[in-house]
Amino acid sequence: MRIFDTYVQKLKYKVLTELARQTWVGNDAFSVFNDIANQVVKKGEPTMSCCIYKDRAIVAERIRIALGGKKEDHNVIQVIDIACDECPVAGHVVTDLCRGCVAHACVDACKLGAITVDSHQKAEIDKSKCVECGKCAKSCPYSAIANFKRPCEKACKVDAISMAPDGVAQIDSEKCIECGACVYKCPFGATLDVSSITDIIKTIVDSDNNKNYHVHAIVAPAIAGQFQYAKAGQLISAIRELGFYAVEEVALGADIVAYKEAQELQEKGFLTSSCCPAFVKYIKMKFPQLAEHISHNLSPMAETGKLIKEQDPDAKIVFIGPCTAKKGEVRKPEVHQYVDYVMTFEELQAMIDSKDIAVDQLPETELDTATYYGRVFARTGGLSEAVTEAVREQKAAAEAAKVDAPDGAGASGAVASGEAGTNSGKPASGDAGTNPGKPASGDGACDGDSTDSKPFVFDPIVCDGIDSCKTALLRASKGLLPNNFIEGMVCTDGCIGGAACLSHGNADKRAIDNYGKKATHKEIRDVL
Repeated sequence: MRIFDTYVQKLKYKVLTELARQTWVGNDAFSVFNDIANQVVKKGEPTMSCCIYKDRAIVAERIRIALGGKKEDHNVIQVIDIACDECPVAGHVVTDLCRGCVAHACVDACKLGAITVDSHQKAEIDKSKCVECGKCAKSCPYSAIANFKRPCEKACKVDAISMAPDGVAQIDSEKCIECGACVYKCPFGATLDVSSITDIIKTIVDSDNNKNYHVHAIVAPAIAGQFQYAKAGQLISAIRELGFYAVEEVALGADIVAYKEAQELQEKGFLTSSCCPAFVKYIKMKFPQLAEHISHNLSPMAETGKLIKEQDPDAKIVFIGPCTAKKGEVRKPEVHQYVDYVMTFEELQAMIDSKDIAVDQLPETELDTATYYGRVFARTGGLSEAVTEAVREQKAAAEAAKVDAPDGAGASGAVASGEAGTNSGKPASGDAGTNPGKPASGDGACDGDSTDSKPFVFDPIVCDGIDSCKTALLRASKGLLPNNFIEGMVCTDGCIGGAACLSHGNADKRAIDNYGKKATHKEIRDVL
């Protein structure tokens, strides 16, 4: 069965697997650099470039990034310069559609003299003079001038990638939100996320079978749809086989976050989610006026790590998920105190195979600490669904407290007041701003007073992908968004669309929903 979507992912896996094998046996990666490169790129025909020697040079760079990357570059996503030289020069180019017409409208349109015609009257663009304004393309009656963008540039929706004078991609760390879209889309694998796989293995080994300290793995709910050659319970057993003391589901942290965000929203009136680190970074970068409205709650990953470390202070926590942006999140002091390392699904597959673990032959280990709502955080709309449920439960708790209170006494012990959750229980979906209603007032905040005189209504907008996020945030910044909660998922489809997923597709959505339905806990408050 095919495990990966692309051959680039498979190449990445091969490098990580060999690196992991060497680390397990105690070899220093730098001392066996050439051995790893020779193992990945064997003698014979080249598979990536012009010759096996360049192939091995590219692999060597992959190893360096897997070991932490360029020390002067603190970005999670880095560029392999030697692999980034196969794409044609980006920008406006004259195609074969050029008819060599007499009008030469393109020449007239260019005020910099960048366009000339050859002896056959065909247009030519002098790249040393061209500023990529596009006026020539607009003027051509045959649409013979096309604007070519490299795949990494197309994938990057925040314009963090540009081409250096030598034609190699460069990433602006000030703009990059570390979503990894360029990593998944580059057909040459020239962009790559920094790995901690060797540090994780060393942490496991140094624990001396968890005698010195306990190494916990916390797994994102998106894992349920990713390893299609085995059952989810078998995969949990495989993670235990790697030497982890215990495996916990981050869906429990998601349940906690949903409950807390429901409370925070009712207190503040307007909120954006805090679960997607790329979304949070995007707000702070592009819409700083809305930064105060970002939920102050930890992400499900950090919340789960916090819960474990409260019970086991010396524990080492490794998050396993589909997100490259989590590697940036874990570097934040407020998060790193609870989570030590982040490992992607791609890296997990490499680590499993480095130990020759036959996952499909293992017994199942079931996890059952979360609800349906915590588990469906893995897909777009799941967070809003969970907060909807949390608001309903908090309303029920408030009503119960009123009934149980002595005559004349209020419900001071209730979690939430007012008629919370009086919408239909279904989150809003589709493009931002499609839900009719009154515009928000002020600097993007909706009037969501949760007093008894004005019942609170949860009205979320679900943003699927960064373009949808941008639209919602733009409207909120202008006070035009009728919704009072923005669920932002930078990756299309949510976490199951993450750059480090093994696969991307509708089957993953179905798997997540089925995984959620298997939860025996029916209400969020049951697991808190």
